Amino acid sequence: MKRINYIILLAFLSSCQKYVDIQKTSTQSLIETANDCQLVIDNYKLFNADYPYDGAYSSDDYYVSAETYNDEGTSIEDRSIYGWEPNAIRQGSDQWLNAYRKIYHTNLVLETVAKLKGKEEAGTLDNLQGEALFLRAYALWNLAQLYIEAYDASTTSAPGLPIHLKSDINDVPGRGSVKDTYSRIVTDLKDAATLLKETSSVPSRPVKAAAYAMLARVYLSMEDYVAAGDAANSALKLTNTLMDYNTGDVSKSPFTNTPFKRYNKEVIFQSILAANTLLSSGNPVFNAAKISNDLVDAYDDKDLRKQVYFKPNEEQNEGTFRFTGNYEPTSSSTLFNGLAVDELYLVRAECYARAGNVSAAMDDLNTLLRTRWETGAYTDMSAADAEEALVKVLIERRKELVMRAQRWTDLRRLNKDPRFRTDLQRSVEVEGVPKTFNLPAGDSRYTLLIPQEVIANSAIPQNQR
Repeated sequence: MKRINYIILLAFLSSCQKYVDIQKTSTQSLIETANDCQLVIDNYKLFNADYPYDGAYSSDDYYVSAETYNDEGTSIEDRSIYGWEPNAIRQGSDQWLNAYRKIYHTNLVLETVAKLKGKEEAGTLDNLQGEALFLRAYALWNLAQLYIEAYDASTTSAPGLPIHLKSDINDVPGRGSVKDTYSRIVTDLKDAATLLKETSSVPSRPVKAAAYAMLARVYLSMEDYVAAGDAANSALKLTNTLMDYNTGDVSKSPFTNTPFKRYNKEVIFQSILAANTLLSSGNPVFNAAKISNDLVDAYDDKDLRKQVYFKPNEEQNEGTFRFTGNYEPTSSSTLFNGLAVDELYLVRAECYARAGNVSAAMDDLNTLLRTRWETGAYTDMSAADAEEALVKVLIERRKELVMRAQRWTDLRRLNKDPRFRTDLQRSVEVEGVPKTFNLPAGDSRYTLLIPQEVIANSAIPQNQR
């Protein structure tokens, strides 16, 4: 077989949705109208689900028991990723290809929209273009958190991701650099912010606030705290409603595994991780992912997140806790990794603290926490200086966004700062023998190896160890 662009080829040849029958012998498609484009964008399975989970696997948000680790249903690959093995690598490429499948379809939409300019209503086409640009950037950023180095202004020449800007399966752009990858993500999101509508009839579609919220997340990962704060502020001007955990917004029943509704009032863009083996919270008796007692104990008893986010396990798991704070109403492994208002308050608070604006940082933090604690039990936080404010914001970020698939990115950026670096460690028994895994801050393993299937069938170079 001719070695053409394998990254896109598998996406191109994969099963197509019933509403758009992509011809398999060429790059031409039957996407011909604005309505066709919107049908592609509205494919929940394609654009709102199946985001990569190996960053969440690798983070310290959870741990698994020896029983789960040694279970025959836990693959060698899952164990190696969980244990940060130096040679940990996926043989199959689903997580990689799911992202490039999304990118391929956004490029089809963008090409169709370009052809329709002047033929269909301009506002409709502008919004479609904005949706496609947002979704392309969103998919690319999620991949970047796994397979390229964390952004650092001093080392942006490190290998980046292949950036596909057209649907031609013979397009072979190479890896480029980290700077190239983030520049494309930022450019797409900025353009999307100017094109997208402020509201949508379907909560899963991107809107203007989503573009600004994603810019805030991206800039934060780039440690551009001025730009991150500005983007968060722009998003909060458009949507700033928080759920009050004291009201019916959230179920506080001790028996529910799903206290949050899908599309709750904080959700700006809905997306979830692909199903996987280790991140399921399951039920009191059977579950994979467990939350450390130390993290659960970090919440005050009057902090309603403690009873909403975590539930005690039973029987063989007695004495441990599982996560029940998923913004996707399921106890499976399809964790919410989308954009929400609570994250925006934390981003802006952190940026204010880093800029020395202590009062504004604490105002944002207190605005969030008042909605999380029992009525009348919360006392507003204060900080003597910017350093104390930053520490408090980061502590609450850790507690608010637990199991939201953002911890890995936070570790990658915060580990550069001696004040906040974290050396990770996991322990598990293997055949009755204790085994310890370590991941020091700044280790090269914070960049995962590209799946072997991709390396074997393309010309792109592997990440170094």
